[in-house]
Amino acid sequence: MKTTRTEGARTRAVIYCRISQDRTGAGLGVDRQRQDCEALAERNGWDVVEVYVDNDVSAYSGKKRERYEAMLADLEQGTATVVIAWHTDRLHRSPTELEKYIDLSERRGVATHTVQAGTIDLATPSGRMTARILGAVARQESEHKGHRVARARQQKAMAGEWAGGIRPFGWGVPTGETKTKVDRKTGEEVEVDVLDMAQLVPEEAAAVLHWTDTLLSGGSVRSCVRWAADKGLTTPRGNTISHQDLRDMLVRPRNAGIAVYKGEEVGRGQWEPIVPEEKFRAVVAILSDPTRRTNRGAQPKWLGSLLYVCGRDECGHGMTVTQSGGRLYPSYKCATGHGGGRRAEIVDQYVEDTIVARLSRDDAEDMLLPGPEDIDVAGLQAESEQIRRRMTDLAGLFGAGQLELEPFTEGMETARAQLDGVTKQLARAATVDPLVGLVGAPDVRKAWRALALEQKRNVLRAALIVTLVKPRSGRMPDGGYFDYDAVKFQWLR
Repeated sequence: MKTTRTEGARTRAVIYCRISQDRTGAGLGVDRQRQDCEALAERNGWDVVEVYVDNDVSAYSGKKRERYEAMLADLEQGTATVVIAWHTDRLHRSPTELEKYIDLSERRGVATHTVQAGTIDLATPSGRMTARILGAVARQESEHKGHRVARARQQKAMAGEWAGGIRPFGWGVPTGETKTKVDRKTGEEVEVDVLDMAQLVPEEAAAVLHWTDTLLSGGSVRSCVRWAADKGLTTPRGNTISHQDLRDMLVRPRNAGIAVYKGEEVGRGQWEPIVPEEKFRAVVAILSDPTRRTNRGAQPKWLGSLLYVCGRDECGHGMTVTQSGGRLYPSYKCATGHGGGRRAEIVDQYVEDTIVARLSRDDAEDMLLPGPEDIDVAGLQAESEQIRRRMTDLAGLFGAGQLELEPFTEGMETARAQLDGVTKQLARAATVDPLVGLVGAPDVRKAWRALALEQKRNVLRAALIVTLVKPRSGRMPDGGYFDYDAVKFQWLR
């Protein structure tokens, strides 16, 4: 934004404003900075030809400041001979950045004036020394604050408390109180609700539990994303829940009431968990499985796509659905080019009828996998915490110089191996057999129809192999032309 220049040979000045969370003058918004800087320009009779504003960007962080860079480029072109800032730490806190600014100021004859620190004459040795001292002090303040913040977060994490940051999906109930916060976009102070991060948001917690159970019963992250969209759920920032968002939500130890610091589990959190630990471990195991298919392309639309096996000449390839019969109907065909096609809707209906009939029998329970009754979940959870405490103790001893590198490394490797075994057992305790919801159901066919397609495909994978062999030609004994005997079933249980 620009102001109108006045006539005459007046000094041309630019203003630079920046606001960040580690700013001098807490509560000072960009507008207030600008007003103070414009007042300084008016007192000195300078024309402000440009105002550059960077919002919520720390000079200490090293992140690129687009408007600051634009100001330097304009100064190189002779736009102005005076730079006005509220304080020197609004301009820079990096020694390298300061030296670049000093070099430009010397070459272009640019003077720096601040509301709080006065005039910084970078053309003189004493002025440059002052700028460097102020920069060093500001940097030390940032480093000291960063250390305090990190230490405070560590202490809160170790105590199982909320350490701050973006509200985690699933928690954060308004307490009725408010607090003042700086708006990231405008730099102005606003009143926001104080949230209780130990209390569950019912609708969000129910969603996390639903997603967890969906994955444990063979569902996919993609189906959970669609479900979230249908329900109108969004992230804590109000964005649509993406595939990656949902994965991140499901693998948070917080879901099981576990506190984390810098990616390491450090104990139990003082908040209400959403899912049991064994379910959380099982979901993590599923999503971290390197053999899990992660292709987000087109999803199968037919029960047997790539699951039914071509039995012609002992081919063994999975079959796909294509248009056949002059594009009148979809048919299963072998991807290798074997001739012929089998009507997809007839094959799928026959397979579904066969599965429902088998699971409706009195001996259907024999098909269920053995349950995890032999797994002591509570004992495994206690063992898991004990191993993690041992890892924390080892790290503490090593950091204090009381343990050499070799025994520390050996101890950590042993602990990690033990923890991996415990985690796998907990995951096994929560894994759901795809057939559980069907076996013993009052109406198996109704229960089957209620399943999503991918859940039906999981049942197919777990229960049997369907092979399509070359059908007989002509009319069949039942009077039709579909050869049901060319659909072979091999039960896996």
